[in-house]
Amino acid sequence: MDRKVDKPATGKRTAAKVQRADKPRSLSAERVRRHREKMKAMGLKPATIWVPENYKSPEWKAEIKRQCRLIANDPHEQQILAEIEDWYDPEGWK
Repeated sequence: MDRKVDKPATGKRTAAKVQRADKPRSLSAERVRRHREKMKAMGLKPATIWVPENYKSPEWKAEIKRQCRLIANDPHEQQILAEIEDWYDPEGWK
């Protein structure tokens, strides 16, 4: 993550990074850092999935139902589900 650059960075964010660099990381932050490094070494990239704050709202539930109906009979979706079923191995799962 840290790259060497020819000229030093400037700005508000740089000052915040310097302050955090002096502060020791918590155990959970260190665990997350190691996990991310491991995933990066495996060639994986982090993905952020957005979920609304109020995911139990009637509007959100209606939107989920609408999207599910859209893909319910889609041939491509059926192919994907069939492939997942072929790969699925319930052995060892509770």
